[in-house]
Amino acid sequence: MTDIRKKIKQHYSNIIGGAMNKMTVEEWDCDIYYRQTNSFNDEAKMIDLQAKGQIVEALVQSIISKARNKDGSKMFQEADRSMLLNEADPKVLTRIATMLNNAQVNIEQAEATKESEPTQS
Repeated sequence: MTDIRKKIKQHYSNIIGGAMNKMTVEEWDCDIYYRQTNSFNDEAKMIDLQAKGQIVEALVQSIISKARNKDGSKMFQEADRSMLLNEADPKVLTRIATMLNNAQVNIEQAEATKESEPTQS
């Protein structure tokens, strides 16, 4: 049993500690970095908000939880919530949240595409 726990932790460490993805937000003149995956604890916050019908708040929470600076530090803090909800362009926020929330899906699709491409000899 201990062996499976080590494997689970190692797998998570490899994914969370791996290279980050980057998206450019031209409207904000910045790059946002994000990981392939996030902790279930972070995901639970967004799921809880969605279950309560608070979709906009869930999108903003995903940005607060997942958006990173190049060095891996969080780009936004909880104190930025009000500013994001009230002073940021909803279209930009929606585009960012969509990218961050679909990171794993996009990566898996890219890997599947690479695997299905014919190799040239």
